[in-house]
Amino acid sequence: MLNKLSDSIYYLSNQNEKERPTLGLVCGEKYSLVIDAGNSVQHARDFLNEIEKLNVPPVKYLVITHAHWDHFLGMNEYNATIIVNSLTDQLLNTWRNYSFDDHSLQEYVDAKKMDSLCVEIIKNEVPNRDVFKLNSSDIVFDGSLVLDLGNKICVIERIRSTHTDDSTIVYVPDEKAIFLGDSFYGTTKNSLFHYKKSHLEPMIEDIQKFDASHFIAGHESICDIEEMDLFWKELRSSSKAANSTSLEESLKTFENENKRKPIGDELFFIKAFVNDQILHSEER
Repeated sequence: MLNKLSDSIYYLSNQNEKERPTLGLVCGEKYSLVIDAGNSVQHARDFLNEIEKLNVPPVKYLVITHAHWDHFLGMNEYNATIIVNSLTDQLLNTWRNYSFDDHSLQEYVDAKKMDSLCVEIIKNEVPNRDVFKLNSSDIVFDGSLVLDLGNKICVIERIRSTHTDDSTIVYVPDEKAIFLGDSFYGTTKNSLFHYKKSHLEPMIEDIQKFDASHFIAGHESICDIEEMDLFWKELRSSSKAANSTSLEESLKTFENENKRKPIGDELFFIKAFVNDQILHSEER
């Protein structure tokens, strides 16, 4: 079932147990736009079946927020203009050259080009894998792009991000709603989950320039501005404390600066920023 944010914005909630991210729908008077395609053919079909139950204009555009498989593998199911930023398109071109038969999938797992969960979902939810090929992008942009769906403007913009270098957001000005994809999450490198400390403030700046009250993220429930402000505050205080490769030292710094121990997600964030310091020390 789709969640209704307003008369023109809907979203299908994430399902973490199936590695399914949130999928968005913005409807104008003439056209509709989808944000992210889903992690498989089946995921996309489930979303399209729900859209068919609504009395909304046809889907004309599909925006892919970044080139992680769970956000684009369902893209062939949409009879829509596919929109990506230039780096996302480059990364998708690698996937367009992949084959999806059992032997090839195992080779990709062995070479660490795909993880085992991705392969499991492909096998279970992508029919006709022997001939499956990702469609080409139709609109490739740099910077930003503005679309009019019919009395409904959407701003599509590539932003700086702690998650990927190719993160795209979709902002709907008259609704004060912004679809963030996975942009404000961390990432994993060398088996270490980390938050990119150097990318944190640029990302917050890029997101906060939009006058938004509703924040829809890839693997979360919808957030309001108070929740986002708390999230930014926790990330900033955790980042400030993590100035070395030592978790113990970083926790002491946090306690000295905040006069308390970390609570909620703060410990998780501190560990992630410390891991970022560890990765940087290994590169030197």
